[in-house]
Amino acid sequence: MCGIVAYLGGKAVQPILVEGLKRLEYRGYDSAGVALLGGKAIRIQKTSGRISTLEKILDEPKTEETLGIGHTRWATHGQPNTTNAHPHLDYTGKIAVVHNGIIENYGTLKKWLQNEGAEFASETDTEVIANLIGYFYANGDDGKERKRTDGQNKFEWAVQRGLGELHGTYGLAIVCSDFPDMLIGAKKGSPLILGVGDNEYILASDAAAIVEHTTQAVYLADNEMVTISSKGFHTKTIDNITVSKDLKQIEFSLEQIELGGFQHHMLKEIFEQPKSLSTCMGGRIDRQNNRIKLGGIDSYLRELTRTKRLIITACGTAWHASLVGEFLFEQLARIPTETEYASEFRYRNPIIEDGTVVISISQSGETADTLAAVEQAKERGANVLGIVNVVGSSIARATDAGVYLHVGPEIGVASTKAFTAQVAVLTMLAIELGRRKHISDSEASRYIEELSMIPDKVSRILGQSDSIREIASANIDKNNWLFLGRGFNYPVALEGALKLKEISYIHAEGLPAAEMKHGPIALIVDGMPAVFIATTGPQYDKIVGNIEEVRARGGKTIVLATEGDENITKHADHLITIPDVPELLQPMLTVVPLQLLAYHAAVLRGHDVDKPRNLAKSVTVE
Repeated sequence: MCGIVAYLGGKAVQPILVEGLKRLEYRGYDSAGVALLGGKAIRIQKTSGRISTLEKILDEPKTEETLGIGHTRWATHGQPNTTNAHPHLDYTGKIAVVHNGIIENYGTLKKWLQNEGAEFASETDTEVIANLIGYFYANGDDGKERKRTDGQNKFEWAVQRGLGELHGTYGLAIVCSDFPDMLIGAKKGSPLILGVGDNEYILASDAAAIVEHTTQAVYLADNEMVTISSKGFHTKTIDNITVSKDLKQIEFSLEQIELGGFQHHMLKEIFEQPKSLSTCMGGRIDRQNNRIKLGGIDSYLRELTRTKRLIITACGTAWHASLVGEFLFEQLARIPTETEYASEFRYRNPIIEDGTVVISISQSGETADTLAAVEQAKERGANVLGIVNVVGSSIARATDAGVYLHVGPEIGVASTKAFTAQVAVLTMLAIELGRRKHISDSEASRYIEELSMIPDKVSRILGQSDSIREIASANIDKNNWLFLGRGFNYPVALEGALKLKEISYIHAEGLPAAEMKHGPIALIVDGMPAVFIATTGPQYDKIVGNIEEVRARGGKTIVLATEGDENITKHADHLITIPDVPELLQPMLTVVPLQLLAYHAAVLRGHDVDKPRNLAKSVTVE
């Protein structure tokens, strides 16, 4: 989940690395550092804390330093202190490495290297990579495992030789003091992108660090590496087989990753949802012909129509979107559907029968558990479809077909616009499958018409931001909250609770409202906030009864209701309204006030909502 940026070109490297790290800080912010080369010496400066702390200790940029690597860390092995911060230098002082991922056999390798005389300063698994490459660089071709090919330089060979010993995941940027005009990157299980500019190259774990300099990029695949010099770059497998890669256009602009007048990226992304939903659905809703067109999976729609069973795998917020999808597919298309945590699916012995289709959902397209679940499903013979946001990501490449969200970059660690777009894609797919096999054309037409109006209705909800802030202010002194919903709004209750936990650090529990009586009602104490999603629907009367059960025990009720529902006012201590839509479309609306509620609670409690403690945006490690 760490952020990597590296540069080779004609400009002073230090400012470029620092700016790139700032754009990647949402990937990790426990510590940060840079390694800079100008001539045959590596200068490393690093510290615990955020990029702003690193900036304070950096020397003045040196124009002769035009090659460097940088890192912002989300700690896995070892505490987030200066010693464990990246970059890591090998024991010979010639090799410097930054790393995103986890090396599973680092303990065995570390013991072997220590026996060979290598010294270690940190607790990290990454230092093993530096020392392993350094060992092979210092000792040369051992004649046993892999000999150098004609014309292959010693540095590149040592990297390949070292990587061949690693078990685990990595995105790497590596430099060597003997090669001050060479940068090497390697990928296995963690994202790595090469930006190709005008006589300059930027290697990064995310296009956010590249787009200021160039919109042309090469997306490395697993088990690939790239060797870069002032003469150009070449790509090959880690086993030294040349690979041809095409330049791709980065699909977002620098403006899209700037704050644009908002205090936080999360708030900006909440307010972008009318536009992001319009973009996500644009060109896909064919109102004239009463159809949904999802180009990425058009060739699979007949197979999906015939499928006997769907499995949706995801983690975190995407799992909550998946649960909405389960309800949609079963109600509209009458396809038995199961929602699986990818982190559990990958370690079970899942039943994948003929006719089973697996749908994998991930904003980043790099979620380690979800990617592993995709690979397992493919091994068992399932057709696997992906719903991701990041073009060219690992899951997008690994799945048989898929749908992009097209919502632009999501920088805030707590996902917002990606969730509503994931639900929108699942809704469109369910409507189209339902139209083909279960629901009438007139019913499909009604849903399509209502779906097209969702962005405008989200805009109306956003107009309540100030009043939602007042509700948050009245309740942020309470450290335990409940979020309760029924039917299609049960997953939204889960998502609302997660958002509050992620950024405000208030303990919150999401539940199906009817389950409250089966234990959690014991938690209700005087003044405890309980957020109810009590919109118009078949279970409205039931959830009003649940509200009264909480009120009878002294709980404070925050109620999301449908506009014009005058009956609900007497049951609510605080009221938030949403426009009227069919129940199965409500999650795209009901989640928005909960995102705002969590955001305002976190800000009022003094927290950095874009960089919540212990979290990072992309979970690329187990």
